[in-house]
Amino acid sequence: MEHMACLRNALLSFVLFTELLLAHAHAIEPNTETLDLQMYSRIRTEGFEHSHVMEYAAALMDGIGPRLTGSPAMDSASKWAVKQLTAMGCTDAHLESWGEFGLGWTQLSASLSIVTPGSGTFLVQATPWSPPTNGEVIAELIAVPGMQTEDEFAQWKGKLKGKVILYGHAAMSPEIDPDDVPRMEHADAAKLASYLQYPPTEAAEMNYRKVFAGFAFQERVARFFAAEGAIAVIVPGGSGGVLHDDLNASLGWYIFKPERRQLIPQEVIETEAWDRFSRLVDHKIPVKVKLRIETRFDDEHARGFNTVAEIAGTDPKLKDEIVIVGGHLDSWFAGTGATDNGAGVVVAMEAMRILNELHVKPRRTVKIALWSGEEQGMLGSFGYVMSHYATFHLSETPEEQEVPLPLRDVLRAPTMKPEAAKLDAYYNLDNGTGKILGIYTQANLGAAEIFSRWIKPLADLGISTVSNQTSGSSDQVAFERAGLLGFSFIQDERDYMSRTHHTNLDTYEHLSEPDLKQAAVVEAIFLFNTANRDAMLPRPEMPVKNCNSSDLT
Repeated sequence: MEHMACLRNALLSFVLFTELLLAHAHAIEPNTETLDLQMYSRIRTEGFEHSHVMEYAAALMDGIGPRLTGSPAMDSASKWAVKQLTAMGCTDAHLESWGEFGLGWTQLSASLSIVTPGSGTFLVQATPWSPPTNGEVIAELIAVPGMQTEDEFAQWKGKLKGKVILYGHAAMSPEIDPDDVPRMEHADAAKLASYLQYPPTEAAEMNYRKVFAGFAFQERVARFFAAEGAIAVIVPGGSGGVLHDDLNASLGWYIFKPERRQLIPQEVIETEAWDRFSRLVDHKIPVKVKLRIETRFDDEHARGFNTVAEIAGTDPKLKDEIVIVGGHLDSWFAGTGATDNGAGVVVAMEAMRILNELHVKPRRTVKIALWSGEEQGMLGSFGYVMSHYATFHLSETPEEQEVPLPLRDVLRAPTMKPEAAKLDAYYNLDNGTGKILGIYTQANLGAAEIFSRWIKPLADLGISTVSNQTSGSSDQVAFERAGLLGFSFIQDERDYMSRTHHTNLDTYEHLSEPDLKQAAVVEAIFLFNTANRDAMLPRPEMPVKNCNSSDLT
C-alpha cells in the first residue's frame, strides 16, 4: 500500500507539472551554449577593479551590526539594503512581509564574574530571547545535570530559589584538546573530487522529531526553573575564545513566539569557564558569581520582511520570466553576522551593482531577494515561495508543528501558482566568505551540462566543479521543495564551520576580500547568462519525496 501511495503521488506530481514542463520543453538545446565573452571580461574588470563589496560589508556589519529577525537592527538593515539597491540603479526596491514572526529582541550587555573562591571575569553572551536579570545580581551557583523527563524535577523542588544554575552535563562540555587550533580548510583536489561523487555517500539520517521534541521539553525545564525562583541559567558553548550562541544554546526553539517566551535569564559561557565551575561544585566548594544580563524586548508581534529589488527585463517575450539571486540578511547576534550571511548578502548586492554599472539590459528580469528568518527555519524564503509560487501540503499534526517547515512531512506534491511557470532559477550563497569553487545542480543533469560550459572561461578564478549532489540547508531549499530551480554555490570552507559559524567571531575581520570579489563576479556572470539565454534552464520533473519524508536536503 505504501508503494501505491507513492505511485499516486508521483502521478499527481506529473499532472500538476505538465504545464510547467511544457513551458520549459524548449530549454534543452543542442551542444552549444552561446557565451558573451566580452561581457565576461567587462564583469571581471568591474568586479575586481572597482568593487564595492567591502564598502557594503563595513556598512552592514560595522554600521548596523547583528541582525536578529524581528529586531530594530534587522529593520534598519532591510531599509539600508533598499536604499543601497535603489542607489545602484535597481527598481522596485521594497520590503515584502511574509507574516508575523514574534518577539523583537536585542541584547544590550552580558557579564559574569566569580566572587568566591578567587576572582575572575569570563567571556559570555546572553542566549537568544533571554529576559534580563534584575540589574546586577550576586548569587550562589548550583549545578543541575541536563534533564530528560519531568520526573527529574522533583529532586530539585525547593532547592533553586535565589540560585544561579550551572545547567548541563559532561556531554554538553566536550573535552578540550590543548593542542587544537581553529582549522582553515581550503579545498584540495580530493575535496573537489568528493563533490563529483554521485550519488554521494549517505549521511546518517537525523530523527528531527526527536530533536525538536527535546527542544520543547527544555521549554518546560525553563518554566520549572523560573517557577522555583532561580535567578539565571548558564550553559557551555565553545572554547578557545569562540562562543557558539544560537537556539541550540537556548532552552527551547520557539521561544521567539510570545506565547512560548523564556521566563528565566540565561547566558552561554566558554567551556573552560563552565568546566572550572563544574569542578568546584563537584568538590563541594561553595561558588558565588556576579551576573548581569541586559536585554530589551520590542514589538511582541514583529513581522518578518524580505528585501526585494530588480533589474527589469527588456525582451518583450521574456521580460516576465524571473532570475533571482539571494542570501539571508538576518543573523545571530554574538558577532555581527559577517560570514553568516552578510557575505552572501553583500556578494548578491555587488553582483547587482556590477550589472547596473555596466548598463546591462537583461532579456529576463533579474531580482535580488534578501531573506529574514532563515536562522529560525528559512521562514522568509518559504514565505516568499508560498506567496508567489506554490502552496505546500505538509503534515500539521501536533508533533509536526514542532518541526520547522523545511523538515515537515510532505503529504503530496505542492499546488503550483501561475507565477511558478515564469521563475527560471534562484541562486543562493550561504556558506561563509570563501570563494566560489562550483555549483550544486540538485541532480539536474541538463543544468549541469550548461553550467559546465559557463564556468570553463572562469577556470583561472578557481571555479571548476559542477556537482550533481544536493546542497545543504539554506534558502534554496524552499524553491527546491516546490519543484523549482534552486541552486547553491560550492564555496571554499575556510574557517566557517571551525570558527565563525554562529559565534562571536563572525565579524568583518573574518571576511576575505579577494574571495568576496570573486564570488560577486561569478554570481554576476551566472545572472547574466541565465537572464539572456534563448531558453529557460531545464527544469526536470519534480521528484516526490518519500511519502513520510523527514529529510532536509
